[in-house]
Amino acid sequence: MIGRIRGELLEKQPPLLVVDVQGVGYEIEAPMSTFYRLPELGKAVDLYTHFVVREDAQLLYGFHSRQERTLFRTLIKVNGVGPKLGLTILSGIDADEFARCVSNDDSAALVRLPGVGKKTAERLIVEMRDKLKDWMPKDASFALTAVDDDSAPLHSLDSGQEEAESALIALGYKPVQATKAVAQAVKSLGRVKAEELIRHALKGML
Repeated sequence: MIGRIRGELLEKQPPLLVVDVQGVGYEIEAPMSTFYRLPELGKAVDLYTHFVVREDAQLLYGFHSRQERTLFRTLIKVNGVGPKLGLTILSGIDADEFARCVSNDDSAALVRLPGVGKKTAERLIVEMRDKLKDWMPKDASFALTAVDDDSAPLHSLDSGQEEAESALIALGYKPVQATKAVAQAVKSLGRVKAEELIRHALKGML
């Protein structure tokens, strides 16, 4: 079991990133909540990981914190929720908001996430309620918000839009939805990093 990765960040194209560990490049899939916290390319990165072995693939998932990985592992234990949907959930809604939806039986908010139908939303609420009863929403280690980095270079507007749209499509949103959401984000934010466009677009679709 690979439980943690520490190395140099070589590539980051949501939801995929590549980390070099002593000459070996590990391909890792991560939710946007983790991407918001990644350093610039060439910098050191430290991720908690979850390793999945299937008949046709070996997949590695990465997370900014141990708590975020714990929530992911709890999510994929719910019937009908696999790793891909788990990443989509963590990308489309922050942990505190997810806990609120579960606590308030707010299935309507959950079904706005791609891949989450009415039955899956209801199942998430039922099966996650007891697991989240001790949730501490003010715990900073669980806050899945973006970290400002004024030193980070900006992408060009066109490449940033394209990257943001590709990321949303990879997370399960339809191309039309992705294009519209990113366009609205660009209109509101202007020239910003692709990660900020994705973050704003995801909020706009909830």
